[in-house]
Amino acid sequence: MKTIVVAAFAALFLTSCVAPTPYNSLEPIPGSITYNGQPRTKLKKAPIGSTLHNNFYGPFGERIEETYMIMPDRSLKLVARRRSRIDLYD
Repeated sequence: MKTIVVAAFAALFLTSCVAPTPYNSLEPIPGSITYNGQPRTKLKKAPIGSTLHNNFYGPFGERIEETYMIMPDRSLKLVARRRSRIDLYD
């Protein structure tokens, strides 16, 4: 019984040592504004918390629309991505 309790506490301790990663965070992909890091120019006139959109085509021809939010330090945070198919034979 002691072995089970010690093993349970050890497992709980080890899982608490791992830093959680946000499961809903989006990583930039080729074509994203922040793909190679933050842009060099800062958006000085845009209000903090406002959003902007970026549209581009993905590697398989799908249309991708990304939404960015302007953070207090004037960097951009990717908050949403939407992919839509393009039908050529409509």
